[in-house]
Amino acid sequence: MKIVVPIKQVPETSNVKMDPVTGTMVREGVEPIVNPLDLYAIEAAVTLKEKWGGAVVAISMGPPKAALALKEAIAMGCDDGLLLSDKAFAGADTWATSYVLAQAIRKLGVFDLIICGERATDGDTGQVGPGIAAWLDLPFATYISAIREVRDTDLIVERMVENGYETLAVEQPCLLTVVKEINFPRLPSLKGKLTAKKMDLPVWGPQQIDANPAFLGLKGSPTRVVRISTPQVARHGELIRPKDEHELDMALDKLVNYLVQKEII
Repeated sequence: MKIVVPIKQVPETSNVKMDPVTGTMVREGVEPIVNPLDLYAIEAAVTLKEKWGGAVVAISMGPPKAALALKEAIAMGCDDGLLLSDKAFAGADTWATSYVLAQAIRKLGVFDLIICGERATDGDTGQVGPGIAAWLDLPFATYISAIREVRDTDLIVERMVENGYETLAVEQPCLLTVVKEINFPRLPSLKGKLTAKKMDLPVWGPQQIDANPAFLGLKGSPTRVVRISTPQVARHGELIRPKDEHELDMALDKLVNYLVQKEII
């Protein structure tokens, strides 16, 4: 099997910052990591390769430092990586991002399967995976919790739904987005880290993927963040720190009286 895994480098969740003017994410000066939900996609791909043979290629669109995310994927067991990096890609929304990734996958040639994480922790949309499938005109299935069987022409997968699970047969080539329940990602091995360190990853821009300039970056994005606001959480509670049993009893009485007043008890 030839499997492609699109991954993303994201800031730590606690360090996400937005530019109030452009509505895009501020990445300078923020320590990046591999999108945690993409690790499950990497593990699923590597597990399939180990069982059925073939190769796994990780691809990512981002600044030059996104190569570190690709090298981590290689250290986990991917065979190769491809970085899509150019100023023309900057500020892309999910539509433009999925276009660039789809164009790159076309250029990579024949493949059997694309596996994506459920969503990215910075944007939290879950749109890029299905967007890639739409650009490539592929069948796809989301929220996959298990890949039960690989057959000559299709995959048997288990999909999470609101009231349980459903079993699907998805024709190959296809795209899947996977959830955390599918596996437990392995740690990068020492051998894998050494392999990744020595690897010189190719970097492609718009020319290498025959991209339409009208579909790239901020200018090619049909959606924009027009306003950013931080929700204000107002709590007018009373904090009590009892120093002894007497004060603890008083605090408990106060709490019980409050619950009675609110008709909770």
